Amino acid sequence: MQALFETGRAADLVLLALAVEALLLWSLRRWAGQGPGLAAMLPFLLAGAAFALALRAALTGAGWALVALPLLAAFAAHLWDIARRWRG
Repeated sequence: MQALFETGRAADLVLLALAVEALLLWSLRRWAGQGPGLAAMLPFLLAGAAFALALRAALTGAGWALVALPLLAAFAAHLWDIARRWRG
């Protein structure tokens, strides 16, 4: 279990889970006509992916900039999502 975190593979699993979630939601929308469209999912998927990249960078001992940049991207995606939801 320790190696899973030391190598950053834990963050890779989070990214894989996000990809599977996006695929399942997209499939549900395409075949059943229910659920959010890709445009609605994009901001929160980007925020989650950016957080996972920041986690991977932190776990593998990357420099502070490689941790901060994905966090900044996650914040921007989060603001995008809030603005989109606020408008309705």
